[in-house]
Amino acid sequence: MLQKAPRLSESDPDLALSDRAIENLSYIRKTMELSGTFTAVSGWGGILMGLIALGAAALARQQESVAAWLAIWLAAAVVSAVVAGAAIVHKARAASTSAVRGPGRKFVLNFCPAIVAGAVLTVALYQAGLTEALPGVWLLLYGTGVVTGGAFSVRVVPLTGLVFMLLGALALAWPQAGNLLMAAGFGGAHIVCGAIIARRYGG
Repeated sequence: MLQKAPRLSESDPDLALSDRAIENLSYIRKTMELSGTFTAVSGWGGILMGLIALGAAALARQQESVAAWLAIWLAAAVVSAVVAGAAIVHKARAASTSAVRGPGRKFVLNFCPAIVAGAVLTVALYQAGLTEALPGVWLLLYGTGVVTGGAFSVRVVPLTGLVFMLLGALALAWPQAGNLLMAAGFGGAHIVCGAIIARRYGG
């Protein structure tokens, strides 16, 4: 005759202690994930984004129509977004971490609102014929997103965001240099920041 397995009693002190230890370890692990630093920002991805931007700036400078200038920069933005996303996922996998959980999720949620605002303003300014303000708006809002998202990353990221914001303010005050300042920001700042991250923070 088969015997029933003994029923584990919650009053068993050893069992209760084991359960509490497991729960405490799980809580500590989740807390560390949420409060940690997002280190999956890819330095090599940033360098590639910078090179794409420098190429876009060179091409855009040669265009005579605003529509062609805008098309080149928007295409560069899309390609750069794909490159950045792929590079972040690759770095996160190599480090056995998640790019969309804990600090990575906070990074994305804090970065995206400024980018969405930039997209909306791009349409509004283009329709209003105020395209000379686009470089300043793009640099300023992108920098804002990098600063807020970068609060959950290594220090060089939010500092780079501040550089973008300063360049954006300068571009709004000096719109004739907009394309040059975009090359300095989306090109030069990305390359410098990317090189620092690649050297100090594992690629």
